[in-house]
Amino acid sequence: MSRVAAFFDLDKTIIATSASAALSRPFYEGGLVTRVDVLRTAYAHFLFVVGSADADQTERMRKHLSELAAGWDVDKVRQIVAETVHDVIDPYVYAEAVELIAEHHELGHDVVIVSASGVELVEPIATVLGADHVVATRMRVADGKYTGEMEFYAYGENKAVAIRELAGKHGYDLQRSYAYTDSITDAPMLDAVGHGFVVNPDRTLRRLAAERGWGVLAFSRPVSLRTTLRPPTPVLGVLGVLAAAVAGVLVWRALRRR
Repeated sequence: MSRVAAFFDLDKTIIATSASAALSRPFYEGGLVTRVDVLRTAYAHFLFVVGSADADQTERMRKHLSELAAGWDVDKVRQIVAETVHDVIDPYVYAEAVELIAEHHELGHDVVIVSASGVELVEPIATVLGADHVVATRMRVADGKYTGEMEFYAYGENKAVAIRELAGKHGYDLQRSYAYTDSITDAPMLDAVGHGFVVNPDRTLRRLAAERGWGVLAFSRPVSLRTTLRPPTPVLGVLGVLAAAVAGVLVWRALRRR
């Protein structure tokens, strides 16, 4: 029998910020970036949060981050992320997203985080959240260091391509599957599944959702994963406990809106 998956964007869908921007200060403190780099990233993050970053600005930022990472030691990046991920991400996690992830697991669905942020940033967050798989941007590595080139950029149509590949590998029925995102650039991802939902959409995305028949969700409540989830505990079991503790009515309505 075919399986069902729920595909979640990360930035501004599960967390109310950009994972890359949130980690800019730890990278600065770890000697990977300069103060100017932090300020430039902060400005890009401001455009991202207010929703005014267009495709050209997004592409320039992608190029900047790729060049910035050239020469970074991969192990050092992973160490910084592992040591700081709770501190920098905890304040921004949406409770509604955590509840929805738990509900999908209760229904026997796989949960997949699909993010344009780097895999080194996304995987630790996905582990804490209990995701089964991750689709994220991958930087090319040589001799343990980033070369400044990208092997795969998880953005736009590429997300849909990766989702279809993952579906073929794990036997997901995409027409029965779900996708959640805040961004209009993820329209191909929403089109790839039978049940698409937009989160906190702006006017343009809300209009497109009405045209395509996608559901609309509002996420706003923060939750501290530090006090509710512990990585050493089997993730599925922890999320099951969390699901039993939260109000599932809102989630059921979201899933059945279609």
